[in-house]
Amino acid sequence: MAVDLLLGLQWGDEGKGKIVDVLTSNYNIIARFQGGPNAGHTLVFNGRKHVLHTIPSGIFHDDATNLVGNGVVIDPVIFKGELDKLEEQSVDYKKSLVISRKAHIILPTHRLLDAASEASKGKAKIGSTLKGIGPTYMDKTGRNGIRVGDLELSDWKERYRALANKHESMISFYDVDIEYDLTELETAFFKAIDVLKSLKFIDSEEYIYQAQKSGQTILAEGAQGSLLDIDFGTYPFVTSSNTTAAGACTGLGVSPNQIGDVFGIFKAYTTRVGSGPFPTELFDKDGETMARVGNEFGATTGRPRRCGWLDLIALKYACQVNGVTQLMMMKGDVLSGFKTLKVCTAYKYKGEVIKHFPYNIEPENVEPIYTEFNGWQEDLTAMSEASQLPQALNEYIAFLEKELEIPITIVSVGPDRKQTIFREQLVH
Repeated sequence: MAVDLLLGLQWGDEGKGKIVDVLTSNYNIIARFQGGPNAGHTLVFNGRKHVLHTIPSGIFHDDATNLVGNGVVIDPVIFKGELDKLEEQSVDYKKSLVISRKAHIILPTHRLLDAASEASKGKAKIGSTLKGIGPTYMDKTGRNGIRVGDLELSDWKERYRALANKHESMISFYDVDIEYDLTELETAFFKAIDVLKSLKFIDSEEYIYQAQKSGQTILAEGAQGSLLDIDFGTYPFVTSSNTTAAGACTGLGVSPNQIGDVFGIFKAYTTRVGSGPFPTELFDKDGETMARVGNEFGATTGRPRRCGWLDLIALKYACQVNGVTQLMMMKGDVLSGFKTLKVCTAYKYKGEVIKHFPYNIEPENVEPIYTEFNGWQEDLTAMSEASQLPQALNEYIAFLEKELEIPITIVSVGPDRKQTIFREQLVH
């Protein structure tokens, strides 16, 4: 059985968690393949809101196995907090949650390093979530990291102490005012490690291989968004992992020829959290309305998201890099009430009109060129069938499908699990 992928096509926060939750009934295994607790996947059902950071978004389905892959970095303290909330809701996570031995662990000193590094940049800061993600991936590529499998070794605490001591010397190098009590941080850390060790550790690449051989269906869940990819995103204002389809191969041990459908998630408009270029960003009442109606605040950080019109050039680029086979449009309901909508269909780049995503999209180089559409006034949130969607929205969708040459199979009309319209039968 092929492994299907679900990815964000913008700067994250597209609504991936909701769609994974909606699709989980079609899959035996949901597998996170990259990122860490800088992700915030929000699910709403039965009148309750749930936010996950590291645990896959299929965890609320009894029949699904949820796998944290080798490409993920895990903060045991945040992970324990997620488990505590699941326990409060009587979710039997010990039965349904497994962790790759090759996943790397975020130490308390990784978070301190992150804070020191960001503080040292001053106005040039990249907008880190300060979760220790970057320093952990740096230790991974620097071959210094501690992995989940190391917790099964007799000398893992000695390995921890050696790396933590190294980190403290690095923190002093930054020469910034960072106050911390490492003893207090370590108390919470080691308590959380004990909880982590109560879960099932697996050799995930073998686990997935055997699951495929036995005919089980697998959905790989991405975190962040394609425009935050370390290679293909708006560098250096990016995350530290490969958020694109290739990251699923390296983050789970799945070979490229085993990839099936690639589901691409995007908002009907565009948002961005933190620093970095954003060609279609709005600084007027339209942008304020998007932020207010869309409740555009980061699920992990609470930071307000910057809002703007849909950038079709960036979206087409993300579809190409990922090999997207089906698109799913989120938050169409937020645009209800706009008399006119705009879509960026070209860039004026250094005086030339282009229709591809260039190396540099800083405002001094790029000016968006817009195509205008009629808006719709109808409230979409109570709609449940594709036949109910207003004509103006259907025209908007048809234009996007024509330009992207990919079908939009799902339209989300609200945050709840039930507020999901299937425009056509999913094929996978």
